[in-house]
Amino acid sequence: MSIPDDVIEQVRDTADIVSIVGDSVDLKRTGSDYRGPCPFHGGTHRNLAVIPKKGMFYCYVCHEAGDVFSFFMKRFGMDYPTAVREVARKVGIVIPERSERQGPDPYEPLYSAAAVAQDWFARQLRESAEAEGARKYLADRGIPIEVAGELGLGFAPRRGEFQAAMAELGVKEEDLVTAGLVVRREDGSIGPRFRSRLLFPIHDLRGRVVAFGGRLLGPGEPKYLNSPETPIFHKGRSLYNLHFARNAIRREESALVVEGYFDVLRLVQAGIEHVVAPLGTALTGDQVELLKRYTKSVTLLYDSDAAGLRATFRAGDELLRHDVRARVATLPPGEDPDTLVQKGGAEALQPILRDAVDVLERKIQILERKGWFEGVEHRREALDRLLPTIRAASNAITRELYLGRVAERSGVSKEVLLAEVESMRAPRPVPSNAPEARPAAGARPAPRRGRMGGVAEVELLRVLVASDDYRARAAHEVRREWFEEPLHRELFEALVADADLPATDLPARLSPAAQALWSDLRETGATLTDAVLDDHYASASEALEFRPLWRAYQLLTDDAEKLARKKELNAKYPRALQKVMHWQNPRPRSPQ
Repeated sequence: MSIPDDVIEQVRDTADIVSIVGDSVDLKRTGSDYRGPCPFHGGTHRNLAVIPKKGMFYCYVCHEAGDVFSFFMKRFGMDYPTAVREVARKVGIVIPERSERQGPDPYEPLYSAAAVAQDWFARQLRESAEAEGARKYLADRGIPIEVAGELGLGFAPRRGEFQAAMAELGVKEEDLVTAGLVVRREDGSIGPRFRSRLLFPIHDLRGRVVAFGGRLLGPGEPKYLNSPETPIFHKGRSLYNLHFARNAIRREESALVVEGYFDVLRLVQAGIEHVVAPLGTALTGDQVELLKRYTKSVTLLYDSDAAGLRATFRAGDELLRHDVRARVATLPPGEDPDTLVQKGGAEALQPILRDAVDVLERKIQILERKGWFEGVEHRREALDRLLPTIRAASNAITRELYLGRVAERSGVSKEVLLAEVESMRAPRPVPSNAPEARPAAGARPAPRRGRMGGVAEVELLRVLVASDDYRARAAHEVRREWFEEPLHRELFEALVADADLPATDLPARLSPAAQALWSDLRETGATLTDAVLDDHYASASEALEFRPLWRAYQLLTDDAEKLARKKELNAKYPRALQKVMHWQNPRPRSPQ
């Protein structure tokens, strides 16, 4: 029988890992942690650390690690549900029994594959001669190998040892493909997704490894590479470190959002635990909803350069749309959280966090410094920067306060500002001569275009606008007929017509509508990392190539033919097929 996620979280939050591990291990306090002999390798020295602040254990000899549930699974050979029930029994929580019998989790082989891979990658980081450069890189950044072990960091070798090791450990090849750990090439062969990379495990809220982020340590691109979308990992619905940070977020009644893996690790090392990061993308609505389970107050701690500010304000508006208070902490020029805390410790960051201001107030500060409230023309431009944030505020009181503050600073009345905000919300009018969208009675509806194609066209264009390298690639790899929206096709053709043309010269060759689209894509794509560009290019181009094939599949009527064709599509376009199936059969959200 399955156990509801909220009950699992309640059991984990209630359990005292020191008391539970202490039932079978003789623990003694050492500073803020507890130490005892490790039961997993039969040691007699106190090499097992139990860290109550993190809710985890770690052995510095055999490197077994995990949370309170993992302890029971590893110590007594329990499966996950049994371990949860045993911990619940010890802390006095009753697991509700469901009347209907539930089958095994169909994704359990993927979770298992990710867990086995993480353990193998971590061992490579500790022991492999090839990982010496990774160990030195971590040491240079002030992260000892012991700390890297506690955090579960790993290393992916350059050659194909990973596949051989997984086969030896009994992990099926298809599970590795579906979990995004290996990639299937066009010729049918497979190879490791991660090579010569330092790996950061990404966990779900249950603490299970579901994906990896990999940093390249030698020359090449992309510098950062995440796992692809899989049945157990959706990048836009995951936050790095949330599984560990959520209790601290509840305790602090606030979350700290930073940009990257090392920013998170550095702050956690320094004792600042309520910190998470998006996975190389702009903060999404689904990620905000995750945070909202634990707090309604978020402080954004991004870089203070132009790209960082754009990302900050986009994230701030997204938070406001979901009725979460958004504050902005401003770092000194040239600093990021990692470098600042590495040099000055947590004490260097505390005054910056204390001085954090509301996202609208931060915008006003920047505009004042630029003198944009001095003349009529600049004042109009200043309002264009501020109105979207007012519009994003879904909370009525927050919006009223914003209107009052902007009216006070700009000299424009609240009534006029409100009218402008409301006009921005108005839907586009439908032409009176627009044809009816309903199909004729008895007619067979055409295959639905779906979300995939339109989203993919825009995402691919965003990559091409942001990167000249991908423009050059697309000129040879992407076909113009993949773009069905005329405006998108116009922009694509202009982008690839002359890949050597500087991007800044492109608007002169475009229609006004295409110029506006180019400008919007250039602004929103400015903060995309190399890893995100690579992932978006691969995902979007695959989706566009896949789209006409999917429509043809939908027209098939013979079940056997459909099954065979679907297997072919899955072999060549696994990510695109997975996305379209998810959109057509979305999993229900758990009640908030």
